[in-house]
Amino acid sequence: MRRTVLIVLGVLAVAAGALAQTAADSDRALAAAPQQMREGATIIKWKPDFTYETLKKGTNRMVCYDRSGEPGRQPFAVQCTSLGNLDRVAQNRKFEAITDKAARQAAIDAAEKDGTRVKPEYGSVFYMMNGPDQEHARPHTTIALPGATSQSTGLPDNPKQGGAWIMNAGTTTAHLMTPGH
Repeated sequence: MRRTVLIVLGVLAVAAGALAQTAADSDRALAAAPQQMREGATIIKWKPDFTYETLKKGTNRMVCYDRSGEPGRQPFAVQCTSLGNLDRVAQNRKFEAITDKAARQAAIDAAEKDGTRVKPEYGSVFYMMNGPDQEHARPHTTIALPGATSQSTGLPDNPKQGGAWIMNAGTTTAHLMTPGH
């Protein structure tokens, strides 16, 4: 009987620790989300094979995940976007796994050229926070505009005018940059 009680207590302790860890992971992943969308956001954890595990199923279209610990990332790095962008994010992660910078860019350019580059949802937002820790992390927000150009939007394709501008105009990576974010 005593051994059974010890086993049950051990299982409960491990389960409580796992729940606490999941809550901490969730809070961290949600740091980049707009306040009004946090409660309904889906939270995922990326796996090494570029798939993900759903930690919390949400009720809106936002999905958030922790990128801390990935090569080249700040110690605190989180991102949120639309559920419709997960295929794009998975493909980006595959490209980022190519350690040679020139080879990585060649792979991205080839996918752009042959039409296999996954497009993000037009008008979808990517919310990011990056820094040495959460307290000192800086927010960065972009809006996906795949294929957009200065001619199609009327926006400049460089930051020289000081306002919003399109980065990577004419590609699937085209996105609206906002000053100060």
